[in-house]
Amino acid sequence: MEKVNDRPKSETVGVKDSLAMVGKKEVSIDRKKCQERYMCVSLPLKWIKVTSSFGMRKDPFTGERKMHNGIDLHARNDEVYAMFPGVVKKVGYDKRSGNYITLQHGDYTVSYCHLSRVTLKEKTPVLAGDVVGITGNTGRSTGEHLHITCKRSGISINPFIILKYIRDKKRDSELAISFQFLSS
Repeated sequence: MEKVNDRPKSETVGVKDSLAMVGKKEVSIDRKKCQERYMCVSLPLKWIKVTSSFGMRKDPFTGERKMHNGIDLHARNDEVYAMFPGVVKKVGYDKRSGNYITLQHGDYTVSYCHLSRVTLKEKTPVLAGDVVGITGNTGRSTGEHLHITCKRSGISINPFIILKYIRDKKRDSELAISFQFLSS
């Protein structure tokens, strides 16, 4: 096995790969996990590509202009992550959303729809980054994707606002974590 500084290469981690010193012991830190837990936020998928935005659009089934109360994200059998800490409010199936899970985050609820599988039960506490389901093509859907709806105090809001908030928090936390490593 190849060695670096008398250690197996697989155990060697540099500062840019998240190495911290605790006392005299080196500890490897997963930066992504640190960010998600520290900032209490996570994107709902590993990769974000919006395929249909919030607002008025041409309904893919009827061709009529209708309100799209969420956003659609490109996905193919991907894990779906809780965006914030909270609790599972509801798990179910309906003709429109297919398999879905709704999480409660204080005044906000977030529903993840068209899932092939839901991985949690109602009343289960969740942390940001916990897997809540697997994307699919259930319900009223033209193909596999993740549909997300968000409500604040029961009123629909554009989920893109939440995604932008998460992106900004992750960027800020990455800068803070990098600064801590550089200044230690």
